[in-house]
Amino acid sequence: MRTLLALVAAWSCLMPVLPAHAADLTSGHTSGHTSGLSYDFEDGTTQGWGPRGDGVSVTVTPDAARTGSGGLAVTGRTATWHGAAITAPFARGVGYTVTAYARLAAGQPSSTIAMTVQRTPTGGETTYERVAAATVTDGGWVRLSGSYLFTAESTGVQLYVESSDATSQYHLDDIVVTPLGDPTREPITSDFEDGTAQDWSPRAAAVLETGTTAHTGARALTVTGRSASWDGPALNVLGRMGKGDKYALSVWVRLGPDTAAGKLGLSVERHTGGTPSYERVVAPKDVPAGQWVQLAGTYTLAYDVDFLSVYIESDTGTFPFHLDDFTLAYVEPKPIQTGLPSLKDEVPFTMGSAFTRPDTLGVHGRLLAKHFNGVTTGNELKWDATEPREGEFTFTDGDHLIDWATEHGMTIRGHTLAWHSQTPDWVFENATKDVLLQRLERHVRTLVTRYKGRIAVWDVVNEVVDENQPDGLRRSKWYEIAGLDFIRTAFRVAHEADPAAKLFINDYNTELPRKREALYKLVKQLKDEGVPIDGVGHQLHLNIEHPPAADVEATIERFAGLGLGLDQQVTELDVSIYTDFVSTYDTIPPDLLLQQGYRYKELFDVFRRQAARLSSVTVWGESDDVSWLRSWPITRLDAPLLFDDDLQAKPAYWGVVDPSKLDPLVRKLEAPAGVIKVDGRRDLEWDLLPDAPLARVGDVLAAFQARTATPSPPASAGTPSSSARAGTTSGLYVLAEVTDRTVNKDDRVTFTVDGRSRTLTRTSPGVRPTATGYRVEALLAGGTDVQLTVRDRGAETTWTGRLTPAPAVKHTTAPHRPAPPVLDGAVDRTWTGAPEERTATWIQGTTGATAKVRALWSGPTVYVLAQVTDPTLSEQSANPWEQDSVEIFVDPGNGKTKGYSDDDGQYRVSFTGRVTVGGTFDAAGVKDHVRAAAAPVPGGYVVEAAIDLPTITLGDGTLLGFDVQVNDATGAARTSAVTWNDATSRSYLDTSHWGVLRLTR
Repeated sequence: MRTLLALVAAWSCLMPVLPAHAADLTSGHTSGHTSGLSYDFEDGTTQGWGPRGDGVSVTVTPDAARTGSGGLAVTGRTATWHGAAITAPFARGVGYTVTAYARLAAGQPSSTIAMTVQRTPTGGETTYERVAAATVTDGGWVRLSGSYLFTAESTGVQLYVESSDATSQYHLDDIVVTPLGDPTREPITSDFEDGTAQDWSPRAAAVLETGTTAHTGARALTVTGRSASWDGPALNVLGRMGKGDKYALSVWVRLGPDTAAGKLGLSVERHTGGTPSYERVVAPKDVPAGQWVQLAGTYTLAYDVDFLSVYIESDTGTFPFHLDDFTLAYVEPKPIQTGLPSLKDEVPFTMGSAFTRPDTLGVHGRLLAKHFNGVTTGNELKWDATEPREGEFTFTDGDHLIDWATEHGMTIRGHTLAWHSQTPDWVFENATKDVLLQRLERHVRTLVTRYKGRIAVWDVVNEVVDENQPDGLRRSKWYEIAGLDFIRTAFRVAHEADPAAKLFINDYNTELPRKREALYKLVKQLKDEGVPIDGVGHQLHLNIEHPPAADVEATIERFAGLGLGLDQQVTELDVSIYTDFVSTYDTIPPDLLLQQGYRYKELFDVFRRQAARLSSVTVWGESDDVSWLRSWPITRLDAPLLFDDDLQAKPAYWGVVDPSKLDPLVRKLEAPAGVIKVDGRRDLEWDLLPDAPLARVGDVLAAFQARTATPSPPASAGTPSSSARAGTTSGLYVLAEVTDRTVNKDDRVTFTVDGRSRTLTRTSPGVRPTATGYRVEALLAGGTDVQLTVRDRGAETTWTGRLTPAPAVKHTTAPHRPAPPVLDGAVDRTWTGAPEERTATWIQGTTGATAKVRALWSGPTVYVLAQVTDPTLSEQSANPWEQDSVEIFVDPGNGKTKGYSDDDGQYRVSFTGRVTVGGTFDAAGVKDHVRAAAAPVPGGYVVEAAIDLPTITLGDGTLLGFDVQVNDATGAARTSAVTWNDATSRSYLDTSHWGVLRLTR
């Protein structure tokens, strides 16, 4: 921090000696210091202020005093730039706040009064820089306030006051110049309580006025008259942020009157060498009408800049809004933990991290250097960053990253040469196949040649697979114009440009079976053709529950089967704490971070076992504060990486480095009511839910389920969905499926329930051999605290958790029909004999519309009939889920997951037959799979729907996750909702509590 003494010494070189009273006055609202220069004119002199322009008079008079007995009167002006001026008390590289009060002389028309700095940079032209401005009248004093800093060597530095009216006469008083000890460390706040815009200014045509619609206090800033979504309030923060420093920004926003909905975000505009760039701090988020919403995020300045501004924008539209309580504050970094083991020393493969320019600076750079020996460029080598216009290449940011990584001895992965996203529109404009491939060849050759010998691995093509297409290929513009030849060309040219570089095809969801097989087929075809593919990249954007680590291992083993020296790498690993796309936490519960730690342990157990087939694992960012999951799929607090926002090690880190340092994890599992015949044969009841996997240890692999056994009356006639049986014994049924092909006398399973243990071996009652090992069934005394331990010679794996009793999982059947029903809303004979179920599980209200539901199947399609009792029907709401409608939920794999897989669907049919679809990624994979019809009947309506299931083969015994929900609307509101099975109100988010539909012949 600079001292005030040093500042005073600097001022003495720039200006005449000032009177002693021109000091020690409280500073403006943006500073935390209390020392500065003040000009109050109480001694009867102008205190260094003089006229600017011929004929101008600057005098001290009592008539011009705001406080005390004297102020400046400025008269005789004949040009807008005429006024009062002083040799500026500014030192280069030091930030200041400047405040003053202005009022027009009596009878003068309203005009804009501004404080401006004139200076001439060495070797440059004279510049004029606005410090502050406000509309001023003769009716009262108006505060001018602003910040100023200049960094270039300059002469003739002058602070002056001018007016938009060339002849306006005005008064000035109480001018205060306050140095900031270190402007990059001083907070900025704006509360607008003084009735001014406090240095905020419009980006274009926006009008900024203070008003009384405030978040706190009495005033806030009102923004109207916007000309575009990016037009609005902006605050100049040049000199207030230090390169490589991190800042926390926060502002509260509210929609203006007569605005029903809108999204607002917080952004930064920076210029380097006159070239503008725009960066999101907070992506536009929903602002409900009548509510104040906080926009809060962090920003690290990674560039030398000559312009820097914070602004608020909308995603679309020009609606008015309010803002209040803005803060910008330096975030003091915690030092990285130097005593920790380095990640790169604890794994048998390259340990990488994605990085961008800010990650090379300060503590982020030190963290990267300590823990990682590989890096992947985040955005800096993508097409929009390197060739934004045809033939115009820019490598400033790319060179910076490659130079930094080279200096630190890291393996560098270039990301990415050809991708459907972040590719400029010009690449595809007027492009024939030949033209497109020529553009691709030039781009790939230019990048790979530039970094030849320095970038060891390239993601040549990225995300080219779409398992929902018949041929498994994404219908990108690349593919639509050039087919597979764009992939062939990219690999060929990259290999020609740098034969030593390893060339990869990279994709997400490769741990899911359908995506895995589509990519496998493509790689095999290209390798068979001789395309120089060296490896496959598995992104692995996962969450704390799904998919199982065993699916990741299965993917690695599947591609290892291609042989031919094919390498594999994990390229973009992160583990979200969320299992769906809408939930959010203000503070992340510690038990989720612990669960994440064990999730990373399981994943790295896989990676270590597969190290002979896996040469690198890269996490997508070194710490939570830089994760892309903070803004995707929605803006929310997520913590998917190994180090937290302060760059301190999390349980996730210890899950990788030393799991023994993790606290014990108590898992949670529901034990639905059910009846099992304990004989080692797998009953249908077990198949209604997936087994909960135990972490694999060595060759020991197992999975687990439980059912709560309670005495039940006999099932009622005509209710095939009931799983209860007469005379059921109380207790807990347990199942363990053990994968262990080698029979050993020490093989055993131990169940411990509330402290009571029971051990079973391969020869115990209720144990049977299976094709891959053995199955254990048992009926134990009831309890909630459970530990399952599976032993195989010297190794063992354990599941420890708490069981929660739950209602039985309902299941029903759908008979086969050679000819499907006609979709017309009429109940034809095809439906005869199909079991009928009723919606009776209330998730909103206790009475309202209900339905009788039946299902059939024919070919690859499931048909659903819902006969709804609802005498009053409405579609008034703009939200389809608040209209009278039937929702049908289908999970082809019956995965019962905390989220949607890509072929799971939520199919909604209104009483008029209007269809809407929900699910993962806006249901892109299932939106075309549904057809439906609806027809009114006395007292309600009938819905018939056909849902195609192309991702599986339907047959006798197929189990589908299945549920039905009836929404009942009154006017524009939903007043009740009832389901068949799911009582959680979360059917639209996850499949875990849906019922089961069993197909029969």
